[in-house]
Amino acid sequence: MIGIKELIDPIKTYNPKADFDAIIRAYEYGLKAHEGQFRASGEPYFVHPIEVARIVVELKLDESTIKTALLHDTVEDTNRSLRHIEISFGSEVAQLVDGVTKLTNLQLSSLETKHAENFRKLFVAMSKDLRVLLVKLSDRLHNMRTIRALPVDKQVRKSRETMEIFAPLAGRMGMQSMREELEDLSFRVLNPEARNSIIRRFLTLRKETDDLIPKIMNDINQQLGKEKLNARVTGREKKPYSIWRKMQDKKEGFTRLSDIFGFRIVTENETDAYIAMGAVHRRWRAVPGRFKDYISHPKSNGYRSIHTTVSGRDGKRVEVQIRTNQMHEVAESGVAAHWSYRDGERVENPFVVDPFKWLRSLNDGFIHSENPSDFFEHVKLEMFQDQVFCFTPKGEVIKLPRGGTPIDFAYAIHTRIGDSCVGSIVDGQRVPLWSKLKNGQSVSIIRSDAQKPQSSWESMVVTGRAKSAIRRKLREEHRVESIKIGKEIARVSLHKIGKKATEKALNTAARKLAMSSSDDVLAALGSVELTGDELIKTLYPKKVTGLSLPFLGARHMTFIGLEPGQEAKKASCCMPIPGERIVGIAVRKEGITIHAIDCDHLEDLDDNYEHWIDLRWPEGEAQTSHPTCLTISMYNGVGVLGRICSLIGERGANITNIDFFDRKPDFYKIIIEIHVKDLKHLSDIMTSIEADSDISVVVRTREGSGRAELGENNLSPI
Repeated sequence: MIGIKELIDPIKTYNPKADFDAIIRAYEYGLKAHEGQFRASGEPYFVHPIEVARIVVELKLDESTIKTALLHDTVEDTNRSLRHIEISFGSEVAQLVDGVTKLTNLQLSSLETKHAENFRKLFVAMSKDLRVLLVKLSDRLHNMRTIRALPVDKQVRKSRETMEIFAPLAGRMGMQSMREELEDLSFRVLNPEARNSIIRRFLTLRKETDDLIPKIMNDINQQLGKEKLNARVTGREKKPYSIWRKMQDKKEGFTRLSDIFGFRIVTENETDAYIAMGAVHRRWRAVPGRFKDYISHPKSNGYRSIHTTVSGRDGKRVEVQIRTNQMHEVAESGVAAHWSYRDGERVENPFVVDPFKWLRSLNDGFIHSENPSDFFEHVKLEMFQDQVFCFTPKGEVIKLPRGGTPIDFAYAIHTRIGDSCVGSIVDGQRVPLWSKLKNGQSVSIIRSDAQKPQSSWESMVVTGRAKSAIRRKLREEHRVESIKIGKEIARVSLHKIGKKATEKALNTAARKLAMSSSDDVLAALGSVELTGDELIKTLYPKKVTGLSLPFLGARHMTFIGLEPGQEAKKASCCMPIPGERIVGIAVRKEGITIHAIDCDHLEDLDDNYEHWIDLRWPEGEAQTSHPTCLTISMYNGVGVLGRICSLIGERGANITNIDFFDRKPDFYKIIIEIHVKDLKHLSDIMTSIEADSDISVVVRTREGSGRAELGENNLSPI
């Protein structure tokens, strides 16, 4: 365990004005609080807070963050209270410790909704003070460095969480060196065989190339010397995980990768950076398509550098990064540079982005998102995706994740432009909306006020902003559609008990169901979140007894062919309607049930013909309504369901219930329960529905209603 002197000496080099007595007190406080506690490795527990503090010191952060690192586990793992820390070290440190404690208690390793909600809480905490995240990242880095002491299952869980959450967060904060180490430490646990294979290939390559890195560094220094440039040159092998990811992405073998070796030139100023680039290109042949200028087009996390790949010594392809000293500080420590010190003063680095800018952009659109999973998805996209730069017709730069489409481009400009997008022109050519945009392309959006977002768009876009806007608009459209359907269900349901679906009745239902308005009740009915039975039970509980809305046709009826005084009821398995050939089955306990002649259940009674009764529908039955069900496969588009419901109503049939199942991005199935007069009436309705271009299949469902699962055997075409 390192002593306090080893921790303080590096601080003196960049912040000699720090309150060292307070840091020593925090060290002693944490040492005493964790006394008698040990880590899984067997070493004293306080080794961990010290190492976290040392990582924070390497980032050259302020004394409050250092004290927080030393104390970050005291509230969670000891009997010390947050109030006691506030009294001892002030409110700033107490708030930071509280923030880190809350982040530690969040479960982030699952994508379920409750964990997506925790992920949103993480970003809320970050938005209050980003130093909380810097301490948490440092905490995770040391835990990953010592993860081998944990049981294997915990190693895997922590490594996956690090790979999915914390490493991308470090990258999004511009802390590339921390991201690379977190990724590689996770890679060592999650895929040790692949990592070891890459390391063995590195060892073989070193023998074959006879330590190529120093030789190429010397070549670069000589070339820069000819230009009389004062620059610092470094070289290294890429991390195993970085190599493996490139092999997966490019589907290439180890020896074919062009950037196994990386070299960096750090200059005094931006002018020298471009001179150095020219010197490198004069000395070695540049590889086409491998040049990126992040100085003129910085990444959103503030990263600036020139990237180029050249054919170096012995034809080996190497990547060269060129940047200034200030750009290098940001590239290495990212937003941590916002709090870094030099000679006791906060450093003003012009290339450090506002660390809260990204968080504010998230807050604007997603902190108050209705669906935490949407927020989680958006943040993941924001963290993982690289960027492309496209231009509006006026020359404005629009940054998009790699793989972005013209729809993403439209929404990046304004939600209104995205909603009304009908086409796009890229570099003067009309292209499909699903086209993937490339760096430097000029994009023009074709709009129409009559256009509305399509459900298929969601699978085309890659930005969280576009996905959220499309989903929000579709929800609004679906709500209007659900309200329309709900009105019909409410009308039919209440009509059955002699009541009307008045505004007053619906408002009463809304109040009893803890909903905001009558429209909420109708929308719930239309989207099958509320049934007609439940509406009646809410408003008129005494009317519910004996009521079965879906199968009102199951009442006892008189049919031609029965003995005087005999009654029968229709079987729910086939739901026969006038116009169909029917047969009565006499069952001792159940009486006589009426089946359609093609009912599957009759096969079980083939050997008992003495129970069969030849029956016909009585005159006038076609004047009453009879329940039946249709299963419809339809395009998942705005307005389609509402159009079908209107069509059914126009043909004189009532809708009593709707069930949704087997939802897909493009098509889904519904079961609609309707009341019809007879077989001809049903056939007319089905023919009209089938004529709609957005309908794929319409079949009559023979097996009851309200089923959440249906197999093909349950469907019998009329």
